Amino acid sequence: MVLYVGNVSFNLSSGDLGDIFSEFGKVVSANVITDRDSGRSKGFGFVEMGSKEEGKKAIQEMNGALVEGRNLRVNEAKPRD
Repeated sequence: MVLYVGNVSFNLSSGDLGDIFSEFGKVVSANVITDRDSGRSKGFGFVEMGSKEEGKKAIQEMNGALVEGRNLRVNEAKPRD
């Protein structure tokens, strides 16, 4: 299950994001989206969890959670068109 994680602190790296979500199960991948030109975080990312159950638990626990002074928005990622 792929999760969209919004309102991410600009100081968090992809590794940090993966570490945060590893508490809820296996993290297959974690990516903080960065600006192509500046390399600076855009303030959101995606985390792929090992199973749908782990993803749902992560959503329940992390949606609205305070991380580095910001309340995360976490939900299931919508497929690309």
